[in-house]
Amino acid sequence: MANGNSVDPRKLIAEMVGTFALIFIGVSSVIAFGDDIVAVALAHGLAIALLVSSIGHVSGGLFNPALTLGLWVTQRLDTINTVLYIAAQLVGSVLGALALVVLYPETLRDLADLGTPTLNGVTHVQGLGIEGILTVFLMLAVFGTILDKRGPNIGGFGIGLVLTMDILAGGHFTGAAMNPARAFGPALVNMSWDYQLVYWIGPILGAVFAALLYHYVFSDDQAEVGSIV
Repeated sequence: MANGNSVDPRKLIAEMVGTFALIFIGVSSVIAFGDDIVAVALAHGLAIALLVSSIGHVSGGLFNPALTLGLWVTQRLDTINTVLYIAAQLVGSVLGALALVVLYPETLRDLADLGTPTLNGVTHVQGLGIEGILTVFLMLAVFGTILDKRGPNIGGFGIGLVLTMDILAGGHFTGAAMNPARAFGPALVNMSWDYQLVYWIGPILGAVFAALLYHYVFSDDQAEVGSIV
């Protein structure tokens, strides 16, 4: 567990800024390119890759409440910081959505539903399962490319590539949010709460499962897999 119960405001600001950027860049790509899943996947993936690489050393570069809880259950983030991280991420998400409302034409925002993820041709249970499985891969990337000293030192690009891969695979069916904050900010500003629980329960279950799997199965020595902050 990192840093006891100490709270560093710089880390919270970094998490807020990173989540703001994910929402602003990701939803901007949805507004600009609509159903072009390749463009949307690349925008999200590049945003995360560059943000984790540029400010990840400050806060860990989570930008995602589900991933944050994955670190909490494996005791890599204490409870106080976990709560504050999630709060900062949600604030960043809302601010990102509000910036889109201020800066983009209303007709384009409405056409894209402000990038609020939704289910397309799948049930609630199927959507929850898709979001959960996609988030498993994302959490494994965090452990394998950032936390585990045995893994490749490739900055945030491993995580960005997984995010891109996941959106290409699941974006058509669920939007491939893999992140409660990615769903929350646009939903709150747009007042569109359909399927919101899918984007909380699925990613959280997936992240917690993957974190425990890596912690107890894939790690040869717990000391090799350190804390992210």
